[in-house]
Amino acid sequence: MFPVVEEGEPDKPHVGLLVVILGVLREVKRTLETRLETGQDVGGKPGYWTKFAKKIHLLQRRFQSVTWIFIEGFLSVTTTTNSSTRYRQGSLGAKMSKGKVLNLKDKINGNELDLSLCNLSEVPVKELAAFRKATVLDLSCNNITSLPPEFCKLTHLVKVDLSKNQLTCLPDDLGNLGNLQHLDLYNNKLPGLPVSFSQLRNLKWLDLKDNPLEPELAKVAGDCLDEKQCKQCASKVLQHMKDVQEEKKKEAKQREREAKEREVRKREKAEEKERRRKEYQAQMDALAAQEHQRKKKEEKKKRIGQAAEKKAAVESAPKPRRSVIGLLFKLLLLLLLGWAGAVAACQLTDLRKEMACVPVNTALEEGLSWVRRQEVVVRQLVQDWSTMAKELLESTQASKN
Repeated sequence: MFPVVEEGEPDKPHVGLLVVILGVLREVKRTLETRLETGQDVGGKPGYWTKFAKKIHLLQRRFQSVTWIFIEGFLSVTTTTNSSTRYRQGSLGAKMSKGKVLNLKDKINGNELDLSLCNLSEVPVKELAAFRKATVLDLSCNNITSLPPEFCKLTHLVKVDLSKNQLTCLPDDLGNLGNLQHLDLYNNKLPGLPVSFSQLRNLKWLDLKDNPLEPELAKVAGDCLDEKQCKQCASKVLQHMKDVQEEKKKEAKQREREAKEREVRKREKAEEKERRRKEYQAQMDALAAQEHQRKKKEEKKKRIGQAAEKKAAVESAPKPRRSVIGLLFKLLLLLLLGWAGAVAACQLTDLRKEMACVPVNTALEEGLSWVRRQEVVVRQLVQDWSTMAKELLESTQASKN
């Protein structure tokens, strides 16, 4: 834990002196730049004060780095309203490392918000958004490793100093800072810039020194040793990032085109597969129909064959032969019928008085007499004859059918 000195505690002379010198250098540089930009006469030979301001800028950077290394080992620094340096617990405002709090109102000077050397580990975006008039933001010499996405909503910023931090990347939407003209990224850990960087069309000044940049970007950025080189850096890097953006767009379009082509090929392949499946199904249905027709024909042929075989079997069956016994029975039956007819004629008609019927009547009477005598035998015989006659008739009828 670093030692903390309250407001009533006397200043550390060695620390205070370093901070005061740093503040003086910053004020001198700012005054010279303002007068040179507005065309005010500051005396001296032409171009002298421009070179002098550049020297102060480089001296300020080196001195600021030494001051920060020295102060970091002791305590966090905050500036009070009377501009004197005190070492105390921070008031309400942005959070600093080691749990301290920074009062942003104490850090505003005109349109500049100076948060350098505040041991910040993160950018107080929410608090910064409340100060829309502060278009110049100095966050140099802190421990900031990344900028939150919300930082890109601070579109009022014109000048941002993020030098001497630990930045490893910048937010993807950095290009939303459309009013940004001056960006200092000196001495960080940036390997590259986001593609949206090309949208910073108003950027006039850029410093990317002492960053592990990609070789191509480092070559474009140059050395940035003076004002002219930093302006050239801004112009060249913007053009380079525009080229990168165009290349990214081409790659994106190429990927989109390839994706569409893959989708078309996939759809065509699916359609071809579906077509083949339908063709195969149609072939299988046709084969099934042919097989069904073949079976029907076979069954019909089989039925016809069975009917023919049955008919042939019926036709080839042996016809019943007429037996001799049957003929004898028929002959006997005819004789009996003839005899019965003669008896009936001679007994029931007027022919009984004829001579021809005398023998018949005599025989009948003798027969009846004998029958009476042989009643039992006759009855049995008649029964047998009746049975035989019946069978004979049935046999005859069956033969006729």
